[in-house]
Amino acid sequence: SVGHLARFFPAAISTRIPVRLKTLSCSDTSADQQVVIEYGTATEVLFESSLALEIGDEIEMQNADGSFDARATVLAVQVECGRRAVAARFNRQIPNWIIKP
Repeated sequence: SVGHLARFFPAAISTRIPVRLKTLSCSDTSADQQVVIEYGTATEVLFESSLALEIGDEIEMQNADGSFDARATVLAVQVECGRRAVAARFNRQIPNWIIKP
């Protein structure tokens, strides 16, 4: 399902980056989940999540060693066959992000 959403982001490249995803703006602020960033651009990430994310929700992502720690805003959610693909845009430029403009 993430691959279908990635069609709307022509600059997206395939990645496999595991991160801890935490919601910041949902009513359940303790909601978090391990996800894999499947596609990325210089300013967006795309991943699959079972959390009830909606457009405009604020999220935080961090990898295991803490070298990637970013906040983002959900831009798109696509539900297909019970799977939820999510696209989110970074709230600021990420200096150690592997995908450069």
